Amino acid sequence: MARSDIDDLLKFLDAFPPESREIALALRDWVWSLYPKCNELIYDNYNFLAFGWAPTDRMSDIFCSIAVGTRGVIFGFMWGVELDDPKGLLAGGGKQFRSIRVPDFGKFPKTYIKGLIKQAYLISLDRLGNRPQTPEGQTVVKSISAKKRRPKM
Repeated sequence: MARSDIDDLLKFLDAFPPESREIALALRDWVWSLYPKCNELIYDNYNFLAFGWAPTDRMSDIFCSIAVGTRGVIFGFMWGVELDDPKGLLAGGGKQFRSIRVPDFGKFPKTYIKGLIKQAYLISLDRLGNRPQTPEGQTVVKSISAKKRRPKM
């Protein structure tokens, strides 16, 4: 499925408020403009809709992602703990993932986050080791949960 084929994504986003859909789609367009040869991997989970970009088709290679849930939209980094974040904008207390809430795309710190994405992308490439990079610029639906806990809002 190509980047322009967003029918599945729009269907998955339908369960969320219009504001969250707009923010998620604006973030998506922005990331695609920066990394058009990477793959977008979509996971329609039971609580969240998450989609991220990777130089392969594997979840473990995702370098940045967007998650939409009942409390809004977050922009995250799979290996966020390894990023140099001098402004301390990224939140999270786990061993790996870090993110920033995005209540308004117009106020999203694009220039700063663009630098973090570049770091995350290089980390992802480094973690590939000897595995081949398979950038194709494709959108791939990786999973769809049969049961959803989130109600249609």
